[in-house]
Formats: sequence, C-alpha cells, structure tokens
Amino acid sequence: MQEAHLKISLITTSYNSAASIRDTIESVLAQDYENIEYIIVDGNSTDHTMDIVHSYGDQITRSISEPDEGLYDALNKGINLAGGDVIGFVHSDDILASRDVIKNIAKTFSEQKTDSVYGDLLYVHKENTAKTLRYWKAGEFSLRKLKRGWMPPHPAFYVKKEIYGKYGKFDLNFKIAADYDSILRFLWKYRISTHYLPEIIVKMRIGGQSNKNIKNILRKSREDIRAMNNNSIQPFPAILIKNISKIQQFFKHA
Repeated sequence: MQEAHLKISLITTSYNSAASIRDTIESVLAQDYENIEYIIVDGNSTDHTMDIVHSYGDQITRSISEPDEGLYDALNKGINLAGGDVIGFVHSDDILASRDVIKNIAKTFSEQKTDSVYGDLLYVHKENTAKTLRYWKAGEFSLRKLKRGWMPPHPAFYVKKEIYGKYGKFDLNFKIAADYDSILRFLWKYRISTHYLPEIIVKMRIGGQSNKNIKNILRKSREDIRAMNNNSIQPFPAILIKNISKIQQFFKHA
C-alpha cells in the first residue's frame, strides 16, 4: 500500500481534560499528512472538555461523550469507531512530538510492509512541555528483549487495525496494564511483525495512573506479572528487569 493512501486513525481519550486537550488536538491538526481520521472518545466530562472539542468543528472526524468503564474501555470504543488502516493513540495529556511524525510512521508502514511501527517517547513537565524529565529510547526490537521485560512505549506504538480484529482489543480485566498485555499478545504470542522508527513520536506529561503512587506501582507490577503469565512469558526475572530498566530513562537525553 502506498504511503499517501494509508489512512491513519488517531484516537484521543479524555475525561475532564480541559486543561490539556487543546494542546493534544493542535498537535494532531498540525500534522503534515492529509489522510488522518481523528476520533475523540470522552468519558462524559463535567468540565469544558467537550466545549473545546466542539470548537474545532469538522476538523475532528468524530467525537463521542458518554460514561465508560475507564481508559481501556474508551480505547476499545475508539478502535470500534476507527475506519483507518492503522491505529494510534494520542492521549489527552500527550502531544505529537513534531508535525512530521504521522507522515514518517505512514512511510515506515509502506516501506517496511510491517504490522506495527513504534518509536521513542519523552516524558515532559506537566506545565512546561518543553522541559524533558525522562527519555524512553525504545531501541530495536528482539524477541529476547521482549521475553526479558522490554516493551515499546505504548503511546508510540502504531498497529494495523486488522490486528485488533484478529487478536483482540484491550482486556478490561486489566485496569493499568492492558496496554502491556496487548503488546505481549501481538508481538510475543502471535508474532506480528514490527519496525523501530528511531525518532521521538510523542511527548507525555508526567502523571500517568500507573506511576501515580506506590500503591499503583505495586498494582501495575502485579498486573504486569499477570500479563506475562497470560502470554506464556516467565515473570521472573522479567518483571525485575522491566522495572529496573526504567532507571536509565532519567539519564538519557533527546
């Protein structure tokens, strides 16, 4: 499939995201790639999130706002609504790193004939997104690394829609680690193809649920172990390596 004909569906989930969603939307609308479908799935926000969304009119392909069962339920709704060849997620606290990101992702899909593409991620200051706090340089893929706890940054992981149809969407039995479970399912269990694009795909504001406090960190580790067991990966020492590997993100620079 030629790059220009590859339709990319970008999905933003939100809930009371009025403080940040405008930056997210602007980063999507600024992309130097025309064949983008942009979907916003809101969890029935009680602030001005949807007023901001509606202010963009038909620049946003489709938006819905209704109660949901959390982040992964909202992502699944977005997948069901998506009509593109490839699906990517741009959460309402996140910003696409440059105007060329989606064009480069589409080019990689076309040239490499791959099922998925991933890149790097910057963790940035909540108020000052120009200030980098951590740099998640994903590096090249290998099954050995995946087996030992490695994973690509999920917000920088783009997958053909047909893969979700074949191998399933996000498992709602997970509250924090459904993204990791889906990555293991796709890359390890079903061995879909993937390709590393060595550039920063997204800037993520610090403050995600999985790292919010010690309780959530422990809960995330328990869910990670369950995801490993679900996908026939030995949890030990993979879970230790997975957590320890995050330390290097504080010392790498973009």
